[in-house]
Amino acid sequence: MPRDAASRKKAYSRGRKGEFLAAFYLRLKGYQILTRRYKTPVGEVDLIVRKKNTIAFIEVKAREKYQDGVEAVTYRQKMRCVRAAKYFIATRPEFSEFDLRFDAIIVLPGISLKHLKAAWGEDNF
Repeated sequence: MPRDAASRKKAYSRGRKGEFLAAFYLRLKGYQILTRRYKTPVGEVDLIVRKKNTIAFIEVKAREKYQDGVEAVTYRQKMRCVRAAKYFIATRPEFSEFDLRFDAIIVLPGISLKHLKAAWGEDNF
C-alpha cells in the first residue's frame, strides 16, 4: 500500500528517533558506537557497535507493537545487513579478528527498548 509524503516523513522521523534512542541505550550498556547509518554499495546497517572483542551490526525498528518490530526485520533487510557487515570488515581490517553478531533493537512507545542479541546469523543465508 503506497504511503503519502506525510506518512513517509513521519516514519522517517520515528526511525531516526529510534536509532538515537538505541544508540543511547547501547552506550549506557558499555558499547562503543563505531558508526550510525552505515551505507555501502552492497547494503546498509543502522548501527555498528563494539563491546570488548565483539562487533555487533544492529537493525533498529521503531514500532507500536513488539511483534510488528520483529516482523519488520525482513529476510531482505537481514541480507543487506550481512553484506554491509562483510564490506565493513573488508574495509576495516583492524576488526577482522573480532567476533561478529547481528542484533535487532525494537523501540516501542514510552521509550521501551528490546535488544535481541544474535537475532540472526550470517550462516542463515
